[in-house]
Amino acid sequence: MMAPASQRNGAFMYTCSKQFEGFPCCHRQANHPGQCHFVHGYSRSFTCWFGAKQLDKYGFVVDFSSFKELRLILENQFDHTFLVNHDDPLLANWQQLHEMGALDLRIMQNVGMEASAHWVWQKTNEILQQRGDGRNWCWKVEARENSKNAACWELLPPWALQ
Repeated sequence: MMAPASQRNGAFMYTCSKQFEGFPCCHRQANHPGQCHFVHGYSRSFTCWFGAKQLDKYGFVVDFSSFKELRLILENQFDHTFLVNHDDPLLANWQQLHEMGALDLRIMQNVGMEASAHWVWQKTNEILQQRGDGRNWCWKVEARENSKNAACWELLPPWALQ
C-alpha cells in the first residue's frame, strides 16, 4: 500500500489544493468502439494539489494569487476549444475547419481526462520550477469532466525528493 503523499519518503510536507474551473471544450476518442468516438464536450475543471516542506514567509504552500499564468494556459488549451488526438484519422479535416474559423483546434498526444491531468501537472510544475526556489511543487492533478467522472495524475517531481 502506498503511503499518503504527505508522508512519502519518510518526510512530511504541507499540502493545499486549488481548483480551476469553467473550461468548456469538446473532444473525441477516434479509436474508441463506443460513443466516445463522437465529438462531445464537457466543462472541464482541474484541481491541483501542492506540497512544500516549508511554508513561505506568509505561511503559504503556494500563493494562489500567483497562478494567473496557469489560468491563462488552461484557458488557452481548454476554453471553447476542440481537442483532438495527434493520430486522429480526421486530423486534416479538423485542421481545415480550424483554418476556416469553425473550431479552435488543439492537438494533444491524448485528449482523455487521465492524459489531461498529466498535461496540467506538467504545465503547473514548469511554472513552479521557473520560479526557481524549489520550495514547492504540484504532486497531484484531478481532471474532472463532470460531477461523476474524474481522473488523476499523481507524482512528486524530482526536486520534491531532494
